[in-house]
Amino acid sequence: MSDGAAHEDLIFDWEAHGHHGLPAPKGRVQLDDETLRDGLQCPSVIDPPLEKKIELIHLMDQLGIDTADIGLPGAGVHAREHILALAREMLPLGITPNVACRTVVSDIEPVVDMVQELGAPIEVCAFIGSSPIRAYAEGWELDRMVGNVRKSVAFAKRNGLPVLFVTEDTIRSTPEILEALYGAALEEGADRVCLCDTVGAGTPGSVRNLVSWMKRYMVARNFKAGIDWHGHRDRGLGLVNTLSALSEGVERAHACALGIGERAGNAEMDLLLVNLKLLGWIQRDLSSLGEYVRVASEAVGRPVRSEYPVFGGDAFETGTGVHAAAVVKAFRKNDTWLANRVYSGVPADDFGLEQKISVGPMSGKSNVIYFLEKRGLAATDERIDAILSAAKNSDRLLTEDEVLRV
Repeated sequence: MSDGAAHEDLIFDWEAHGHHGLPAPKGRVQLDDETLRDGLQCPSVIDPPLEKKIELIHLMDQLGIDTADIGLPGAGVHAREHILALAREMLPLGITPNVACRTVVSDIEPVVDMVQELGAPIEVCAFIGSSPIRAYAEGWELDRMVGNVRKSVAFAKRNGLPVLFVTEDTIRSTPEILEALYGAALEEGADRVCLCDTVGAGTPGSVRNLVSWMKRYMVARNFKAGIDWHGHRDRGLGLVNTLSALSEGVERAHACALGIGERAGNAEMDLLLVNLKLLGWIQRDLSSLGEYVRVASEAVGRPVRSEYPVFGGDAFETGTGVHAAAVVKAFRKNDTWLANRVYSGVPADDFGLEQKISVGPMSGKSNVIYFLEKRGLAATDERIDAILSAAKNSDRLLTEDEVLRV
């Protein structure tokens, strides 16, 4: 292939040949960041100090995230203080706040007070368990559940609060139960409804079927409301399930930085944004996404795993000779687009990151030459031979200091 090849001719897309993948959403994709509420239910994270939460809110806003769940008012005075401070910080920003409340009037009352003090709306995400297994374990009766939904949603709407009505464990609930609960909330004026895979039990097929059912139900009852999706990753399917929900017609998806959350966690907001951009479903500058991951990791005390996709330390690093040679040759062509794709399915520079070539036991001359030239050092034969000798006798990649000492 000639050096003058067009970029679009260099990567073949099998998705366009034969079975098609997920259809693109028909409308604008909206995102709700759950890092500072649902994400903090993760057993191995810390509740960040307020200044770190504020830093994260600003990064969410830079990334074009629409809304953020900033706490659980029913958790106590400390939680309410943080919620009010974060909501106030969001006033001049594009991102808007919401909070999680049980379908109990006493949970929603503090939000009414906060909104009066703030002078701006806070969306109430009123949730209730919906699956038969949960109702059986709790000893709940459906009539009482419906009554609680009606009272809480009606109270919120009387006080001018936007309401997202959430059924927990929707993916394992029956149509009859969902019709009763959603019907009650929508009749009382809920603005949005949320479908949940609370225990990560769903598959892309079950998600699409659930969303399709919800859309048909709302049309049949002439209900007008937005639809959200909230999914966990207990089976490792949180991200693909979220993409499936958006493809099927969900308008707003929930996710958390680094996928933190209860048990195995939630869908990963950072990876969701990466895939939305690569699919062409959103068009926005995501160069601050790496910083969002870094700040979130620091805020909650959760180190980013080395092998974590895109944002892990190993994601764009190679010490293998043949792979490094391809990247180096691309850089030699002064073609950043090529260098970021020739041996990567994700273009690092789109997300504020870069390719990294290291030296180790599987390295070749290309690794060493690139390493030296990157640091302004002459790539002499003597240096190359000495570094390769040290690398071949190592059982791992050499650190930068180890290479420079050689």
